[in-house]
Amino acid sequence: MKKLIRILSALTLLGACANPTPQEFHVIPMPATVNLSDGTFCVKGAAVNCDENMDEASVNAVLRFVNSLETATGKKCKLAEGGISFAKNHSLAPEQYVIDITPEAVRVQASALNGFVYACETLKQMLPAAIYGDKAVKADWVLPCAHIEDQPRFAYRGMHLDPCRHFFSIEETKRYLDVMTAYKLNRFHWHLTEDQGWRMEVKAYPRLTEIGAWRNGTVIKKDWGSNDGIRYGGFYTQEEMKEIVAYAAERGITVIPEIDLPGHMVAALAAYPELGCTGGPYEVWTRWGVAPDILCAGNEEVYKFLETVLTEAMEIFPSEYIHIGGDEAFNEEMGIPWDHCPKCAAKMRELGIKKGPMAKHYLQNYVTARMQDFLNQHGRKIIGWDEVLEGNLAPGATVMSWRGVKGGIEAANKGFDAIMTPNSYLYFDYYQSHERDKEPFGIGGYLPVEKVYSYEPFEGLTPAAQKHILGVQANLWTEYIATPEHLEYMLLPRMCALSEIQWCAADKKDYARFDASIDHSFEMFDAMGLTYCMDNRGLIGLDREPARTPEELEQYLKENPRSW
Repeated sequence: MKKLIRILSALTLLGACANPTPQEFHVIPMPATVNLSDGTFCVKGAAVNCDENMDEASVNAVLRFVNSLETATGKKCKLAEGGISFAKNHSLAPEQYVIDITPEAVRVQASALNGFVYACETLKQMLPAAIYGDKAVKADWVLPCAHIEDQPRFAYRGMHLDPCRHFFSIEETKRYLDVMTAYKLNRFHWHLTEDQGWRMEVKAYPRLTEIGAWRNGTVIKKDWGSNDGIRYGGFYTQEEMKEIVAYAAERGITVIPEIDLPGHMVAALAAYPELGCTGGPYEVWTRWGVAPDILCAGNEEVYKFLETVLTEAMEIFPSEYIHIGGDEAFNEEMGIPWDHCPKCAAKMRELGIKKGPMAKHYLQNYVTARMQDFLNQHGRKIIGWDEVLEGNLAPGATVMSWRGVKGGIEAANKGFDAIMTPNSYLYFDYYQSHERDKEPFGIGGYLPVEKVYSYEPFEGLTPAAQKHILGVQANLWTEYIATPEHLEYMLLPRMCALSEIQWCAADKKDYARFDASIDHSFEMFDAMGLTYCMDNRGLIGLDREPARTPEELEQYLKENPRSW
């Protein structure tokens, strides 16, 4: 009888997927080991089951996969033995997975949530892109027979978002996380405080969002004396931030909040002017760049403020790391308040800091070390931008190298852990085309997808220093990015290239193979309703205008030399 049931089940699946042609293998990031073989497995209406030893989060990840499968195929899957099975294998690393596909069955093995999430994403990318959509589509819903073994190169695989210069809703942030999930990223760096807007609700300091979350207009492009006069802002409640933390965690993503200090704090100073060296008045900044005003390092109330803010952040974000910024604290041209502040001068005397060009860096080191010690006491660690290396950085800090690769190399050579985020390769606010007149207005720079892909994080590092590189992250600052469509356009497909830097061993990267797979990702983006750049296919800008001929481009660049 059981044999008859198996035969009938096989005939049913055959009818559902008659004469199937599997989707070509275009998975990004490319798995470590892929062995394809003849034959296919039909997923339409397939049985799905989970090992009883799997935890609830892993089972829920499988159920999300099943939901996508049912939506795209238009046929319910049976929760039963056989078909597609998910099993816990304790011998695998937390982010490792194994997939075996035969004509009779699919078997997925992993040891933890992330492994199951990534296995499901690999299976989805092996199927027609409609599985990323919200409607049923007629297609060959079959997987090619294969054996896949996979795990990432780097443990930290990050993507950054700045909602301070321009604000993005909780729903758009979830879409951002959805794309990260598809490409197996596991760290979301959320930049929540800035000169132009404070985005995190802090119950002990309500004026941070009452006043600091709103600015009275925004500079028009790069005309620093202009202002559109439109009140702009927004913030996330603590419940909304917890919602994002939970949504990300379900997908194997850790949210790392950034509270940038002691600079980039004008929005906080506008709300609480007593925290500055001059007492204000201050106004939430309406232009871009490096503001001169900064938290007063000699005022004990500042440390009470920071510890309270960080305490509330820790209650929302369970991440091991809290990012404390530390970049661009000083604007030499506009003046440095610490140089003329009696309280800061008294603090430097107390610390034995001698006057001179390095004094401000040593005082910033004190601020950083004090916040680092506070977070360490609560079981957390800090990440800071590479400026924190200037002076004497306390042991145990992690450095995020953004001004090229130099900071990361210096940090690793000094024994600090580092995350590589060089603007030369991984700043996604840079233009993607030479033809800037066809691109949305931007901050400058030129970073096409092929240059992103070319980045090698270990270049210039000794084997001993390489051990300190935790991973790689791209940053997306939003001074000139005001809409979800523009945000997605700047992100995609460059994040696909980022994912291979983060995931694939250096000798497994192959731009020709990657480029051949991008069209399938474009189909995925279409199914997800996302906007994306097609510069690498000769279509420029949001309107996808045809690229100039080489001769036309040469003349254009001669008449419009790049300013970056």
